[in-house]
Amino acid sequence: MPGPVLIPVLGDQLTHSLASLEGCDKADAVVLMMEVAEETTYVRHHKAKIALILSAMRHFAAELRGRGWTVDYIALEDEGNSGSFTGEITRAAERHDAREVRIVEPGEWRVLKALQGLKGPLDVPLEILPDDRFLCSIPEFIGWAQGRRTLRMENFYRQMRAKTGLLMEGEEPAGGQWNYDHDNRASPDKHMNPPPTPKFEPDEVTGEVIEMVARRFDTHFGSLDHFGWPVTAAQAEEALDAFVADRLPDFGTYQDAMVTGEDDLYHSLLSTSINLGLLDPVECCRRAEQAWKDGKAPINAVEGFIRQIIGWREYIRGMYWLEMPELAEANALDAHRPLPEFYWTGETKMLCMAEAVRSTRENAHAHHIQRLMVLGNFALIAGVKPQEVEDWFLVVYADAYEWVELPNVAAMALWADKGRLATKPYASSGNYINKMSDYCRKCSYSVSKKTGEGACPFNPLYWDFMVRNRRLLEQNNRVARVYSTWDRMDEARRREYLDSAKDVLDALVPARKGWARG
Repeated sequence: MPGPVLIPVLGDQLTHSLASLEGCDKADAVVLMMEVAEETTYVRHHKAKIALILSAMRHFAAELRGRGWTVDYIALEDEGNSGSFTGEITRAAERHDAREVRIVEPGEWRVLKALQGLKGPLDVPLEILPDDRFLCSIPEFIGWAQGRRTLRMENFYRQMRAKTGLLMEGEEPAGGQWNYDHDNRASPDKHMNPPPTPKFEPDEVTGEVIEMVARRFDTHFGSLDHFGWPVTAAQAEEALDAFVADRLPDFGTYQDAMVTGEDDLYHSLLSTSINLGLLDPVECCRRAEQAWKDGKAPINAVEGFIRQIIGWREYIRGMYWLEMPELAEANALDAHRPLPEFYWTGETKMLCMAEAVRSTRENAHAHHIQRLMVLGNFALIAGVKPQEVEDWFLVVYADAYEWVELPNVAAMALWADKGRLATKPYASSGNYINKMSDYCRKCSYSVSKKTGEGACPFNPLYWDFMVRNRRLLEQNNRVARVYSTWDRMDEARRREYLDSAKDVLDALVPARKGWARG
């Protein structure tokens, strides 16, 4: 009698409607879930990120069993655990005498290559199914990209709006505009009063995982003291409910704002749940759309939220698969400076950097402007090697998987792909941070001082970056006018900027080895 179908479910595939589960006879299948050492340490992930994924996996396995599935669950410290996906799939196929292995395509290039390498050694057929939890399949995105001179997210986003019908009135966008980004850039002000974000008290399962992570990964970056992430679909739904009711109305207006000590503001903090598979991304968008239809949230907030999910998230995933594997080694600006130590320690007098690292260490989270315009911006203008920055971002954030992290960091933040994704580098002096935060008012450095002792380091580094990369960037229409400003400065002023930048760069202490890998 032939054995069952073996269905491996990966840690970011925690969805009951997963393609590999659909249409399968529960009596004729074994679901395999694997906690493997290789995935916890190929980069040394934040403690809270490891705890989140393992706890969510254990809860999902219990739900599957409650729905009648047979689940073969391999815990991290189980005797005989091979430590790799391929090892555990091979062992399970033999253990259950499986007649077929059926798995949904992984989100990361390295895992796909590993699974494809199993097709020879496995004695049974291996079927890798498309991940239909995304709106746009990988072949569909590649088809969209072919023949286009530029791959603008906005054009792709409009197609996704039309495809889903979200915020559409017939063939036209609701409200008469596709994009309300210009209404979503307010600086923080005294009227802000963000409600608390739901935090979920660890249950017995999560508590056991936290204890194990604290013991086994004690030298990894990050804290477990503030752990409160949703680890089940029910908790994720509760977090979604709270966001739509309490924070969505002001999300759009203040989504770029940064405030000392306020880590969440009006952000949804739903990306961890969406990327794990606990929430349906399109359903999240429909919930936000309904709030607008009911008059409970303005269109600028709802459109901004929807754009992040069906626009940016889908686009980033498509760009990842379009550009891999070359994107992982891209370095168009020839940046080779080591990552500074303060990315790990937070020990810097730059308050914006210290705050972003603090939130990252405590919460495994910082919002998109902290990531792009503080952490990413500094690495860009300081000329930090892209691969070291990419490793850092992959390690420290609970929602970071390579498919979403790599394009955002390499292409968006560091312009390492020479503008395939972003039309210009997101380089900025301290002025932008001053406009969008309260950091500069409390900082040891003066944002109004451009050079010399006590000047905001972002100010001279910005000009040093522009001068250092002039040969390439002055060809860019969106950047070229900056050089007219530089050329109008007198020689002494230009020298002050470059000398001040050198002082900043010379004072940077490289991160010790072993934080990210090793």
